[in-house]
Amino acid sequence: MANKLHFISGLPRSGSTLLSSLLRQNPRFSAGISSPVAPMCNSLLNIMATKGEFGTSFIEEQKTELLRGIFDNYYRHMPEDSVIFDSSRSWCARLSLLNELFSDFKMICCVRNVAWVMDSFERLVQKYPLVHSRMFGDENERATVYSRTETLARYNRVVGYSLAALREAYYGQYSSSLLLVDYELLTRFPQKCMKLVYEFLGEDLFDHDPENVAFEDADFDAHMGIPGMHKVRRSISFQERSTLLPPDIFEKYEKVNFWTDPAGTAASVISVSDQEK
Repeated sequence: MANKLHFISGLPRSGSTLLSSLLRQNPRFSAGISSPVAPMCNSLLNIMATKGEFGTSFIEEQKTELLRGIFDNYYRHMPEDSVIFDSSRSWCARLSLLNELFSDFKMICCVRNVAWVMDSFERLVQKYPLVHSRMFGDENERATVYSRTETLARYNRVVGYSLAALREAYYGQYSSSLLLVDYELLTRFPQKCMKLVYEFLGEDLFDHDPENVAFEDADFDAHMGIPGMHKVRRSISFQERSTLLPPDIFEKYEKVNFWTDPAGTAASVISVSDQEK
């Protein structure tokens, strides 16, 4: 496609909606909440799979062109010279595919202490006790804070899947395409973080306004049964608070923040030391 294409992925409740709101302030940039492009690619891959009914109907060149066509057609309406950020939690698990389709993409992965990710989901559950979120399949899963966090941490659920996909990308052969942006640092030092994002992307710096980032997609969140999931306050600030999680749960998930160790990866990570410069 003619426009530049990059990706936003990483962990849920870690600032991807906030980051997208900031990026959209640049008139050349297009960034939204989770797009349908990744699931469309997955559906097409399933159709073209060698074991499928139509597996013998496609040659490799066709597969590549059809997949590129999804991006080309979905973003065809964008102005020329746009920089597009497509968002999906699953992109971290598709780096090999993206490398096959696009040679010069970058991926920004939003991360956050996993204990606070769990706390954030629990906060939403307790804030809307009359809503049965689609994150939980039955009453057993939504029964207590223990069953809720355990459910979210499974490999086929929102936190567990995202964490596994991010770990795969972080230690994988295409990790140099990644920039990890920590939620706390983004909310404490938005201007400094954005400067590093622009350096990573190779784009000219834009003067972003962290006091004017309000965003909400109430219809999308209502459909998912998670009110407030993608709501961003008008002004960016870090808010200190006590956790709603029992101490044993918080301690359990606080230990899985693997991206704080740079060994074994070529990924870039925005760190505390970056903010002190």
